[in-house]
Amino acid sequence: MGKVVVGVVFDSNPKVYYFDPQDMEFKVSDKVIVETSRGFECGTISFANKMIPEDSIKGNLKPVIRLATKEDIKQHEKNLSEKSEILKTTVEQVREHKLDMKVIGAEYTFDRSKLIIYFTADERVDFRELVKSLAAKFRTRIELRQIYERDSVKMYGALAPCGMECCCARFLKDYEKTSIKMAKIQDLSLNPTAVSGFCGKLMCCLKFENDHYERVAAKLPKVGSLVNTPMGRGKVISTATLKEKVKVRFLQEDEDTNIKEHEFDVDEITQVRENKGEGKSKQKSSAKENDNAENLDKKQKDNTESLDKSKKQKSAAKGNNNTVSKDKKKKQNAKNAKNLIVKKRKK
Repeated sequence: MGKVVVGVVFDSNPKVYYFDPQDMEFKVSDKVIVETSRGFECGTISFANKMIPEDSIKGNLKPVIRLATKEDIKQHEKNLSEKSEILKTTVEQVREHKLDMKVIGAEYTFDRSKLIIYFTADERVDFRELVKSLAAKFRTRIELRQIYERDSVKMYGALAPCGMECCCARFLKDYEKTSIKMAKIQDLSLNPTAVSGFCGKLMCCLKFENDHYERVAAKLPKVGSLVNTPMGRGKVISTATLKEKVKVRFLQEDEDTNIKEHEFDVDEITQVRENKGEGKSKQKSSAKENDNAENLDKKQKDNTESLDKSKKQKSAAKGNNNTVSKDKKKKQNAKNAKNLIVKKRKK
């Protein structure tokens, strides 16, 4: 089952929101008054009555109240015209209260029952006194809403590194999920400042062509691998993902044409892969070589240890022999001395 909806966009956001037309017919670019979570708002029809699956609708649809009249449009234009004055007054009040916050934008709800002020701040801000002073000046309910830097860029716009307005402010309805891996696949610089947008996050446009790059990268051989080409077998020295081309350097030069390097389409080459048997035999031979090397190391260690032991034993034996000979000499000298003494006494 489906449900009939209309798409509505607002001045501060290019995202399309679904609303219940309530049996009313609308045309593209019609101004309408709708009920939102913030109150009544004036929006523009982006697509007319259309049946969509109920699965794509999140939550309950808010109704379209009516087609905007001339008075409604004048009221909406008046609300927009006062935006600059509101921002100026708010910035002055922020300075008076010495608050560390940056005012980004401001907007009235359609019936002026609420004034919403957007700001960014590095830390939590106590703005209770600021709200009181703003409420006294504008004589309406004040709502201060903290947003992130990315939302602020989307709200007031900025120039991207390409020279055009940021995608989020120009046409993106939702933020794209990006990662540094996308920059790597697209052969871009991995320096964060080179692949980051005005908001400091990775550029949303990395996502736009990423599917194509991933599909082509899956077909491209790795640099340094061997490939078969119409001109013979060669080695890949570089790849061009966007062109879907591979540059090959031939292992054997052709004497007639003297071609050393040539560029081929991905579909013209096939990658050389090792047979499983060859791979296993290579693994076995390398394992045997490793075992032999380990055995040699063990033998060398054993030999050195045995030599060290024999040297120590010889040195110990020599030491013992020396000590024994010294003791014998001492005893012999002592006997000789006693014999001399005995002879002298007899005389």
